[in-house]
Amino acid sequence: MNSHRLNLNFAGLNLKSPTALASGILGYSAESMQSIVEAGAGALVTKSVGLKPRTGYANPTVIQAKCGLINAMGLPNPGIDTYVHEIRHAKTILTVPLIVSVYGFSAEEYAATAHKAAEAGADAIELNVSCPHVKETGSEIGQNPALLAEVVKKVKATVHTPVIVKLSPNVTDITATAEAAVKAGADALTAVNTIKAMAIDAETALPILSNKRGGLSGPAIKPVALRCVYDIYEKVKAPIMGCGGVTTWRDAVEFLLAGASAVQIGTAIALRNSSVFEAVNRGVSAYLRKKGFRSVNEIVGLSHRS
Repeated sequence: MNSHRLNLNFAGLNLKSPTALASGILGYSAESMQSIVEAGAGALVTKSVGLKPRTGYANPTVIQAKCGLINAMGLPNPGIDTYVHEIRHAKTILTVPLIVSVYGFSAEEYAATAHKAAEAGADAIELNVSCPHVKETGSEIGQNPALLAEVVKKVKATVHTPVIVKLSPNVTDITATAEAAVKAGADALTAVNTIKAMAIDAETALPILSNKRGGLSGPAIKPVALRCVYDIYEKVKAPIMGCGGVTTWRDAVEFLLAGASAVQIGTAIALRNSSVFEAVNRGVSAYLRKKGFRSVNEIVGLSHRS
């Protein structure tokens, strides 16, 4: 569906709708991403890729909770040197911005990976500094404003494309990390990544995930993510992508009202299917029409007007 009401500019990227594919779901092959574009996504975020290949954790890596998913994949990826071929191929067939998610174990690794992704044609880079289930990666960097600033500065000095920082909710005050990221040069923020969680099997008396702890995503975390977006919008002047439990058009509208300019959808695809993009876009467009707004931009942060 193409409604001009839904067009927006996010940190220099032109989106035909305010819905984007979140990192971690269907973001590996150009073909799977193309199917998400056809479903109505305005932008795509790839699965996270690093400097070197990683096999990830042994199964089980994902478990369904009552209102979401808990996963501890361990960042499996082929490494950026292999993945650049997929980025180049994707750029020949995709009609929406391609945001490549990168991670690293040091500022230098982030910068080197981001540089290769940008050279291959990535329209923007999303820094996964908040993965809560890999030792030494996101958890430490995303929770430490000084380390985070160092990563952002190094990446910004290396690439000319927009840099988006995906923030961790596993902190006492998310506005502190948001401010550190923007001060260091981040062009935009994604809020939020998964929340630390786990599941235990009463019969075996053991944790179910092979890594024991994982990250919770889906409807369960929406109220937390919404609060994070609201708090960040009050403190930071940078565009925000809301992420966490967006399943319906109403969820998307709530994130926009809280201060997000766009939303990412991930777990809802696993719980439903990719038709969620068109359903959300249609609903947001109908809401705007009903309320008399000409553009999705007009409702961003509207809940802050007291």
